[in-house]
Formats: sequence, structure tokens, C-alpha cells
Amino acid sequence: MEKITVIGPGSWGTALSMILSENGHEVRIWGNVPKQIDEINEHHTNKQFLPDVVIPEDIKAHHSLEEALDGVDTVLLAVPTKVIRIVVKQIAEVTKQPLTIIHASKGIEPGTSKRISELITEEMPAELLKDIVVLSGPSHAEEVALRQLTTVTSASENLEAAERVQDLFMNHYFRVYTNPDVIGVELGGALKNIIALGAGAIHGLGYGDNAKAALMTRGLVEMTRLGCAMGAKKETFTGLTGMGDLIVTCTSIHSRNWRAGNMLGQGQSLDDVLESMGMVVEGVRTAEAAHILAKQLGIDMPITNAIYSVLFEGVTPKDATAALMGRVKKHEMEDVEI
Repeated sequence: MEKITVIGPGSWGTALSMILSENGHEVRIWGNVPKQIDEINEHHTNKQFLPDVVIPEDIKAHHSLEEALDGVDTVLLAVPTKVIRIVVKQIAEVTKQPLTIIHASKGIEPGTSKRISELITEEMPAELLKDIVVLSGPSHAEEVALRQLTTVTSASENLEAAERVQDLFMNHYFRVYTNPDVIGVELGGALKNIIALGAGAIHGLGYGDNAKAALMTRGLVEMTRLGCAMGAKKETFTGLTGMGDLIVTCTSIHSRNWRAGNMLGQGQSLDDVLESMGMVVEGVRTAEAAHILAKQLGIDMPITNAIYSVLFEGVTPKDATAALMGRVKKHEMEDVEI
């Protein structure tokens, strides 16, 4: 049995906590909303994020981060990308021993265009950081919390660390593979959210499965193209954290990125969409970061750029779609080459 602190009691952090608890580990949760912490401890529920789920009583939520980290050498981050730096700084201020940090977030930081593992490395003093492991793949928290079959990837530059996380989480309904390609795993999990926004918008515009299949297929080409330019392995994008996560995020009503795109396609403004969601839509910030990266690296990403134009330049989803369909004719296979 290990002691593990989960930072971020949202839907994903809660679902992963439940797996760890079921696997026999001592699980502590920390968050910055006192009412939510009290609800977990007193009622064993988290109704805002997982309304139909009962949380095991042996999972303890903490108001104090210092208490939550006491005697712990493994931390799971399940927070939005925009607060990663803040949270890691808070951890560094109170931890008393080096930590293995597992992160289950999917995004890229706008402005710097840095991946989450890079943000962690920058904000965590080297003497307090043992390993970074990425946990990613096609996984809706709503299904995991109900013990539905799920398969993900544990990625780290240190294979032993990846295998340790594999052992922490793996059970009869949650299967974990390992992968050394941290760059590819992180980028796959982040970039697919952009394409999911587009898939939702396609649905909101009234288009069918043909359009969705085209968007996903060509979107995967863009993801692979940018990922390889940043040092990822091409094969990773045909795996769980690339194609797998893309499929589940572009085809499910559980996907907040798909739901946000659907509302945009129906004519709602971005501000109204984000306000109504009540949860972070990572694809919005990631679209901004990927748009900048594509320009910097000279990578052709027409779908990503079209979605960026809808989000930040006032272009309507209908006009953006028409512009994509009207692009100059090309050979499909030349685009697949990286």
C-alpha cells in the first residue's frame, strides 16, 4: 500500500482517486474549495462533477495542503493547465521530501507553448522532484467512476517510474500501458481537444458522420505533423493517447470540448459557451497555443487555424468550414509524410 495525494477533486481527480483506493492505497484529496472538501468527507459525494457516484469512505479530503502531503512521496495532479504553475509552487513550498509527480492534465500553456511536464520542471526545485509521469488516454471520468472498461498510457522518461504508476492504477477494468514518448503522449492528449471542438461544431452546424470522419482523420494528420516537429514519435499518435483519445473526445457527449464546439456551431458566443459549461474547456487555450506553435515551426495546420479563427477572430463556424472545404486541391499521402 502507498500513500498518494490527489490534487484537484474534479471529475477526473475523483475518478482516479477511486481507482487508487480500490487498489488498496491510502488516498488523500486536496482542493481549494472548502465546501467541496467537506462534502467529500461528510457525504462521500462530489455532486458537481460526478453526481451519481458514491466515493469510498476511506478517501480523505484535506483543507490543508501540508497535511495532505505529510509522509507522501507520490502526487497526482488533476487540475486545469492554467493553474499547474500555481499548484506546483504551492506543493514545493510545503513538501518535506522529493516527489514523484503524476499528471493527468491535457493542455499546452499559451504564450510559452510549453507542455505540462515542462511547467512542472520549471516550478519544482530539482531536489524535490524525483520523476514526472504522464497518465493519459481515452478516458471519460464518468465511465471510469462506474468501473467501465478503460485503457490508458503511463509515460515517463524513466521506465521504472512509468511501470510503478502502471502498477498503482492497473486493475480488472483499468488497463495501463507504458510509453517512453512523453512529448507525444502529452501533445496527443492536448491537441485532440482542438479537433473535438471542431467535431462538436460540425454537429452543431447540422453536418453528419461523413464530415466528422473527415475532420478526425485530417485532424490526426495535423496532430502528428506538429508532434513530430516537436520531437514526438509518429507511432504515438496512432496509439491510445493519439488516435484513441481523439476518437473518444470527438464522439462522446461526455466530452466538454465536443459540447462546447456543438454550442459554437449552433451560434452561441464563446463567452456564453464557457460560462454555461461550468468546467474548463482545455481545447480553447490549447488552440491558441497550437496556432502560435504552427506559425513558429512553419507547420501546416488548417483545421487548427480554422478553429482558432472561430474562437478568437470572430469567424463563424459555417464560414470556417467553407474555407476549409475550398482549399486548393492536394494529394492525401503527401500530407501524411512528416
